[in-house]
Amino acid sequence: MKAPAKIQITVWLLGLAGAALFTILLIRQGAPQVGVAFASAGWAIAAVVIYHLTVPVFLDALAWWVLFPKSDRLSLWQLFWMRWIGESVSTLVPSAAVGGDIVRARLAAINGARLPVAAGTVLVDLTLGVFTQAAFTVLGVVLLVDVTGQRNFVRPTLVGTLVGIVGVAGFYFVQRLGMFRFLAKIIARLAQSLVQGGETLDRTIRTLYARRRAVVMCCVWTIISLVAGSGEIWIALHALDLHATFVNALILQSMVLTIRSAAFAVPGGLGVQEGGYLFVGNLLGIPGDAAFALSLIARVRELALGIPGLIFWQLIEARRLWRARLAANAR
Repeated sequence: MKAPAKIQITVWLLGLAGAALFTILLIRQGAPQVGVAFASAGWAIAAVVIYHLTVPVFLDALAWWVLFPKSDRLSLWQLFWMRWIGESVSTLVPSAAVGGDIVRARLAAINGARLPVAAGTVLVDLTLGVFTQAAFTVLGVVLLVDVTGQRNFVRPTLVGTLVGIVGVAGFYFVQRLGMFRFLAKIIARLAQSLVQGGETLDRTIRTLYARRRAVVMCCVWTIISLVAGSGEIWIALHALDLHATFVNALILQSMVLTIRSAAFAVPGGLGVQEGGYLFVGNLLGIPGDAAFALSLIARVRELALGIPGLIFWQLIEARRLWRARLAANAR
């Protein structure tokens, strides 16, 4: 069996496993009770959707924007809708979570940024994002221990975070050492231009990391985005008449994001996200049906923003294809 077929089968199996876990958890918590809790959120669902688009997505776009050299910098508005489309692809398309990052790099390139800069800024943004998320995870663990007094999960969480940091650190260093030039030379016999492209991308990435202020500001805006993202959980907690403190919202945001990131291979984190809300919610004294409703609110937000994002992306690609065909027929 070819590798692409194996990957596709694996994605489907993981998706089915996630759907099964989702169903089991829903039945255990009681579907009617979860439905009542979800319906009680009312206006908050729309508020969560609007808040996510205007705050975390905007701040993530700002973190990406500062990485661009001024000579290649697109407008913040352009990167905002590209970031929205990229998140839509990562969330709803049943593939690896990095699919959306490939799409936003492509969109940046076709909208005027040089391809090495578009790809390089996305790679640097991804690398720095994992480091900042690791710090956010540690913050969430500290707050969770302080609020609940639970310590038995601290060691595995921190060990997992450390392993992730080491892995990303390795990825960072191979970027600085010229990973893409090396990969390009391996298949130089197939495409000589790829060697040149790999060398250009390596130089671009080293140049981006050399801009220390931009790197620092990217990390600052990313951590602000992660913390501010807790606001949408606070809105949902308030609407469900739960103990709506910003600390509880931040703990849920940090821990669920960490759990979902660890299970990135499961399409959409289906079932995994719900399990995270139930586990952390139980530690915070949130009833199971309400914790599951919190996850459903997040799912609705993903669909409400993701479906229009995917449609917008397809319209962009269709327009480019149509123009290319018109140009070819005109020759």
